[in-house]
Amino acid sequence: MSIAPQPTQAVVLAGGQGSRLRPYTDDRPKPMVEIPGTGVPIIGHQLRWLADEGITDAVISCGHLAEVLQDWLATAELPLRVTTVVETEPLGRGGGLKYAAAALPRPDEAWFATNGDIWTRFSLREMAAFHAERDALATLALARPRIPWGAVETDEFGHVLDFIEAPLSPYSINAGVYVFAPAFTALLPDRGDHERATFPRLARERRLAGYPIPQGAYWRAIDTAKDLSEAARELAGR
Repeated sequence: MSIAPQPTQAVVLAGGQGSRLRPYTDDRPKPMVEIPGTGVPIIGHQLRWLADEGITDAVISCGHLAEVLQDWLATAELPLRVTTVVETEPLGRGGGLKYAAAALPRPDEAWFATNGDIWTRFSLREMAAFHAERDALATLALARPRIPWGAVETDEFGHVLDFIEAPLSPYSINAGVYVFAPAFTALLPDRGDHERATFPRLARERRLAGYPIPQGAYWRAIDTAKDLSEAARELAGR
């Protein structure tokens, strides 16, 4: 089986209100919140990562306060070509993906997608190869976040052996980064969530793959003010 070429187009879902990030999101959409110490919004870091991974075209799906994001894009020095689409009414993540995918420049080619509220760095090229090798219609990146509490390790007799500060979760979660085959677009709902409407069907058919983000690669969802400050501290440490 020949391996399909690396996808060079992507969709970024950037329409969320980010209510848990208030007051930062009172006057801007969530992806426009700046990472402290960088002077660059979350979306700026994402676009740079996509460009570094070989993406030449991105479609950004906007919603809440779309004009703020569009104004920034109009003046920023962007590392790739960007098109925006605006949801006039909420379509859900699956509907938003389908709506934005209609604006991709090469609809007959595979494409990446990412949620607009994450900050990550890992190889999309390796993820695309993983996706192609499994002949999947969709592949989602899997992350193992750290548990925010300390864990206690015991033996089978209940003796405490060790205390582990913020250990990695034993479970993987959807990291909000995807690679899709061209045929996947038609399977997305016009409205609703692809994780409920489309992914379960593909999982039953063994056409859905999960790519574990390599250990040591950076990934963080920016949901709260605490996430924002921790991202800034991690950046300074790196």
